[in-house]
Amino acid sequence: MGLFDIFKKKETPSSAQPESKMLLAMPMFNNGEQYNLNSVIENLKSFWGLNVTDVQGDDNTAVFGINGEMVAIAYMPAQIPSGDIEGTAQYAYNWQTALQDLKEHNGHAIVSMMSGKRSAVERYQIFSKVLCAILSTSSAVGVYQGSQTLLIPREQYLDFVEDLKGDGAPIPLWIYIGLRGAQTGNSVYTYGLSWFGKQEIEVVDSKLKLEELYNFILNICAYVIVSDVTLRSGETLGYTNDQKIKITSSKGKFIEGESLKLEM
Repeated sequence: MGLFDIFKKKETPSSAQPESKMLLAMPMFNNGEQYNLNSVIENLKSFWGLNVTDVQGDDNTAVFGINGEMVAIAYMPAQIPSGDIEGTAQYAYNWQTALQDLKEHNGHAIVSMMSGKRSAVERYQIFSKVLCAILSTSSAVGVYQGSQTLLIPREQYLDFVEDLKGDGAPIPLWIYIGLRGAQTGNSVYTYGLSWFGKQEIEVVDSKLKLEELYNFILNICAYVIVSDVTLRSGETLGYTNDQKIKITSSKGKFIEGESLKLEM
């Protein structure tokens, strides 16, 4: 029996897809290097098996379609502003040497996917495949996704290639999971679920270890996104019939606005 088969909670599928947003990410390069458009397009076709159409442009600026979605890539021969990188790097526990590794980066690509009609999961899968195509055909050092507070090194991003090949949901590429430790307990929070039309989640001052909280929230995010489930205040969830984790909605502690609190 799979993980999501044993969640004991009334599933509440969304009645409508959330309004799609433009997706944006920035692969970063050192030593004046950049991507090669022809190599990226060929990788998308041959490795990923995607239907790439209407390719226009060159290595500096290009637009093309993938399965009905419009993608644009533009190369910028300059650093991403240091303030943006530094602000995100302080939360990038997955890339502790980010500031050092990116100190000399002198170019980046702006990769965007315009608003489309496919589901958020389908659009993110296509978007991640485009980024993988850029990373695997160039010497890009990593990806910056400011909207989700994510800095992801090249190796970590490409670790999810097999998941994406199976049309999986590589949550760490899409959502930031924040970890906080304090004398009062450990906490975890999400940043990015709202892009899937879901409310952000927090666990505050838990006695569980940070690793346990991370893995639990990682699985909850996958469950909510893949199954298109909307968690609601006043409900409970759990792995067994006996486990009942209470869900409440209140002002976020580590994020702006309201968040769903799981009492663990």
